[in-house]
Amino acid sequence: MTGELRGTHMEIIPRSPNMPSGVHINPFRFGLGLIALLGIVVTLFALLFGFTSIPTNSIGVKTRFGAFASTVEPGLAYAIPYVEEIVIVPTQRLQKLEFGFATRNASNEFQGDRDPDDTETMITGDLNTALVPWVVQYRITDPRAYLFGAREPEKTLRDLSESVMREVIGDRTVDEVLTIGRHDIESSTLNRLIELMADYGLGLQIQQVQLATVRPPQVVQAAFNEVNQAQQEKQTSINQAWAVYNDAVPNARGQAKGREKQAEGYAFGRINQAKGDADKFGLLLAEYSKAPEVTRRRLYLEAMEAILPGLEKKVIVDESVNGILQTLPLDDRPAAAAAAAASPKQPAR
Repeated sequence: MTGELRGTHMEIIPRSPNMPSGVHINPFRFGLGLIALLGIVVTLFALLFGFTSIPTNSIGVKTRFGAFASTVEPGLAYAIPYVEEIVIVPTQRLQKLEFGFATRNASNEFQGDRDPDDTETMITGDLNTALVPWVVQYRITDPRAYLFGAREPEKTLRDLSESVMREVIGDRTVDEVLTIGRHDIESSTLNRLIELMADYGLGLQIQQVQLATVRPPQVVQAAFNEVNQAQQEKQTSINQAWAVYNDAVPNARGQAKGREKQAEGYAFGRINQAKGDADKFGLLLAEYSKAPEVTRRRLYLEAMEAILPGLEKKVIVDESVNGILQTLPLDDRPAAAAAAAASPKQPAR
């Protein structure tokens, strides 16, 4: 076998110019494939990272290259990555700004006051000092104006609120600020802020302005407590006086009304009695005209019947007797008999 191989003649065939010398890549097709692959990757990336969930208490504002595009209702929304962006604005949530204090762990990053001591210190109209902390509650009503109307709407609202509150406090005395003027201060500040929100176009609606614990500075706290106690005692005395007044005056009015009714009743009775007497006299006159002697005697007897029972002592005089004893003491004998019956009998000697 070895000998056969050695004796074999090997012929070398020349290479044809049409045969490929290796793997050749078409640049055009490669570019198309690369673009298609890149498109697929971009599409997958956009599908995976382009969806955003908007809560029910919020509205989404879609921006395209930083400019306003549209608003999106709550639910699942889509934005093209790096081209569009959805900003979630909590339009249904009531938010607040605190002045003169700061609540820890607040959900709103703009809520707390960064310099509470300086904010709450205010000068009243009578040049006294009062510490006035307060809260402003607001709601976002126009998401587009909120995002594009001002660079920092919460900071603008904070500055406006502090300016208005200082103006309102400066128009009142320290007694009004610390005691009776609380409601008036809140109402005046609220109305002024509502006007300013309409002028500035921040997309915010002021819901409420509420004062916290308004107090004097610490150095005059004791004197203020004494004044406050005196005012409370004064108010207590006034309330007690009003209680006595409300008890006495209606009672006196009731008594006066009762006396008035009694007088009216008495007058009514007297008038009716007079009318009855007049009618009776008219009837007697008619009877007297018919029988004067009989009527005269009857009237005499009726008068005596009415008069005699009221007399304590009665004496009857008989004009027909000319002797010494012309009187008959009707009341003496029963009285003497009664006295004799009551006195004890003397024993015989």
